[in-house]
Amino acid sequence: MKDLDFTGQTALVVGGSSGIGNGIAQALRARGATVHVWGTRASADAYAGEEGSDLEGLGYTQVDCGSLEAIAAAPLPFDKLDILVHSQGQVLYRRQEFEPEGWAKVMAVNVDSVMHISQRLHPALAAAKGKLIVVSSIGSFRATMGNPAYAASKAAVNNLVRALAQAWAKDGIRANVIAPSLVDTKMTKVTMEHEDRRERALAKIPLARFGTPEDMAGVALFLASPLSAYVTGQTLVVDGGLTL
Repeated sequence: MKDLDFTGQTALVVGGSSGIGNGIAQALRARGATVHVWGTRASADAYAGEEGSDLEGLGYTQVDCGSLEAIAAAPLPFDKLDILVHSQGQVLYRRQEFEPEGWAKVMAVNVDSVMHISQRLHPALAAAKGKLIVVSSIGSFRATMGNPAYAASKAAVNNLVRALAQAWAKDGIRANVIAPSLVDTKMTKVTMEHEDRRERALAKIPLARFGTPEDMAGVALFLASPLSAYVTGQTLVVDGGLTL
């Protein structure tokens, strides 16, 4: 399908080394895009053999998204940028997010980095009339027990994207959010690896299955394509009906 052909386009997927971000990165690559990812480990080889990580054919750079200095110093191995995807995420358990250090760490990755990276890459996106896509969570709409920073950060990023969509529309940039429910990735192992928690969570989903990185990638392809040419500033809930 011509509208889903990204040949000649360049994408950067922040947090694209595993999970949802990796699914989006590989979906874009499979449809012709040149794709770079930012991850937390020293090299792409450090992810070899890890479930949910496929870096074949992707450019890779280690960047600490929790550090403004690291974001500012990160090399940009591309001369244009058509698609910027934010899939970086941080969540801390055992009530760590109630403490100042834990709160600050989650907010730095989940909100601050989205703004700082987007602002740094704004000129490139404007030149290409590009697309900005942020992976949020249905946790942005409801309380997440034990994770106040995660819930607050995801709610904040939804509205941040609305603000960017409004501010940057004049530059031809479209900005949107994907809000998944539980997707089976390393970030959700605290639920997925405990049978009772897993079954309780599954029972609440009308479509009777958990989401996959491929499900989220399909929505990202739509938002990155001409099929969504009149869509901006929106948060698309992709949750199998969980929030109905």
